[in-house]
Amino acid sequence: MGRGRVSAVTVRRLLDLDTLVRLERRRAAAVTPTPPTRLAVPEGMSQPLGCDAVSVPSRFGPRLMARLPRVGCVYEDVDAARWWWIVPADSDVALEWPSPAYYAAGAVVPGARRAPSLIHSPSGGEVPYTPPIPLYLAWCTATGATPGWSRAVRA
Repeated sequence: MGRGRVSAVTVRRLLDLDTLVRLERRRAAAVTPTPPTRLAVPEGMSQPLGCDAVSVPSRFGPRLMARLPRVGCVYEDVDAARWWWIVPADSDVALEWPSPAYYAAGAVVPGARRAPSLIHSPSGGEVPYTPPIPLYLAWCTATGATPGWSRAVRA
């Protein structure tokens, strides 16, 4: 082969799997990830138990609010498709939130272009929480799901 020419063997060596992996890692590192969108609790509210969130399709929102003895901060996302309820952290422990509910640890809204808007704030305003057990039971009733603790145990 003459000078200045690259053989097929040389190209294969240059673009081996290690090289491709290295190039992909450099490309991925160069892309700045979008910071996660968290639900912002209003100023002046304390969060002694941390914050998680439960998201449900918006068509269920008014029914749930009517069934709850106390409602904390509730948000609606940009396209009005989902409502987000602030609950104390770890409210998913021993609770299987039936689909299409979505449990968001840290009150992080996945894939959000903008943070959801606050549509309800509790009167008295000390804490932002909706009690998780009543919310869970109202959600199970609205969707016809059986709460996890009342299902038959299989041996």
